[in-house]
Amino acid sequence: MEKVIIQYQESILELQSLLHQKYNEATENLLKKASTYADSDSGNMEVVIKDKNITFCIWGNLKKNPRFKNHMFCDAESGFDLPKTVATSDVAVRILHTHYDHISPLQHIPKLHLKVQAPESKPELTVLYDMKEEKEGEQKGGEDSNFVIEKESDGRKSAISFKDSTKIDPDENEKLEEESDKKSEIVSTFSGVQVAPLQVATDEKEEEIIGENVVDLHQFTPVGGVYLIDALKLPPQAKQIKNWTMVELLDAGLETYPYPPESEETEDATYPCIGVTLRLLDSVIFFEEPVVARWDSADKQWRTDCISDIKYKMKEKQISFDMNAFYTITLIQDAHLNMPYQSWELRPNGTDELLFTVVTAFAEVQMQIKGNQCMLSSIIVDGSEQLSHLTGKWTSPIDLTVALKKAGVNIFPSDYSYKYVCVNTKTPLAEVTTYQQMALVASAFAFSWSKWNLASGQDQVVFKVSEYLKTDAVKDEDWSLYMFNGQRAQRLKISETSEAFSEELAENTEFHSTLYHLIKDFASEEAIEKVKKTSCLFIDATYQLLMATRVLTYS
Repeated sequence: MEKVIIQYQESILELQSLLHQKYNEATENLLKKASTYADSDSGNMEVVIKDKNITFCIWGNLKKNPRFKNHMFCDAESGFDLPKTVATSDVAVRILHTHYDHISPLQHIPKLHLKVQAPESKPELTVLYDMKEEKEGEQKGGEDSNFVIEKESDGRKSAISFKDSTKIDPDENEKLEEESDKKSEIVSTFSGVQVAPLQVATDEKEEEIIGENVVDLHQFTPVGGVYLIDALKLPPQAKQIKNWTMVELLDAGLETYPYPPESEETEDATYPCIGVTLRLLDSVIFFEEPVVARWDSADKQWRTDCISDIKYKMKEKQISFDMNAFYTITLIQDAHLNMPYQSWELRPNGTDELLFTVVTAFAEVQMQIKGNQCMLSSIIVDGSEQLSHLTGKWTSPIDLTVALKKAGVNIFPSDYSYKYVCVNTKTPLAEVTTYQQMALVASAFAFSWSKWNLASGQDQVVFKVSEYLKTDAVKDEDWSLYMFNGQRAQRLKISETSEAFSEELAENTEFHSTLYHLIKDFASEEAIEKVKKTSCLFIDATYQLLMATRVLTYS
């Protein structure tokens, strides 16, 4: 799999290089005919080409007016200020805005594994699934020597037996295991271990040391694409002599105009800055003032130095700044602005259909799941809906996450997010198993955030559950609190408004090994029938979104 990913990444880099080459060839052809694109007012060349994925702006200095100060591309609402020394030269300025990021290094394949810590003395937990029916005498004998908890399963019996390995002789233990092998199939064994939270386990030596003014792409993310801002030498223009058109051909092709000038005499000299004004895309959201970063092609990284006097107009979606040379620019936003979440809710909305709402400090995001597809229902920021171009389009869960991240709405923790967000740490056994169980019954039951999830510890998750077969909002009194650790589910006596957290069982309830069997005790026949008819594709899509958002840990 790793080889396939590397092969795809190499293909992506080759295509990006080819595409950039085509852009340069198109630029060269336009500059050779610059005089034909001269503006009637200024006499200088001006071309703006807008596409779905790019905005191409180029200006050619045909008049070399020493009083020239700045130029604004009206169709693109972007522009620049030039120093006087550049304004009197044979120079062209290009602003190529690709609405996607083709500059940032492709992500490395993360090495995920779970850290396991074993306590000094803890009982051995063995999960046994009986494949044959045992006689009553054998069952009684087993109950005398071990504490047995029956576990519900369709079509066969199962048991979870706790054995204290410190009190059993090794030889006797081997005999017991041999006997159990004949009667049962051992599915999994957890030898008194505590599983650490889901995270990327990286060695200290492998961790990158982020230098000063270098953008950490694990913490920040480029939003709105990349702006290639460069100065080019204006090639000789065609001259009309009688019936002939004469043009000087150069072998050098497209040449960069050096600024500041490259010479030993001017190393310590200071030169005026270049002013730039950029129009932000309407298809992205910046929740705070973006950080302007330039691309360092030598070290292959984004940097924030050499850029000054940044002015951001949020309503106009415009940003202006000065830079000491021509650079490739991007706008950076904190990837974790919307984490941790303030609340979340999973609510059925029909057969194999539900509405998933995540509320953050800046936005309320509503996603709809139907069958194996999902779509963005709405994003509400400051009381108004945003990103209308994304809403109402059915797609796969992974494509939806990519589209929202690209638009600047990141509610999907990455492998490194735990380093930058205050995380409500939970063990994988509790967290992942809960997502699986929630997805299994999500067609008939609503789930929601609970404040007691913070007080339940690492090994257990707490959330609100309510049977939901109507279209009205769930009333506060209809919610019940459930606690689950991946192996034992229980309904709690406390409510969301209780003064203190307690693990005390609700009256007339008991422990169950799965969330499904616990909910089944209180569910109506209609709800259970609806769960049984749920499509496996719907369950999988729901599970994917829950795992992508990780609402039990990041809220």
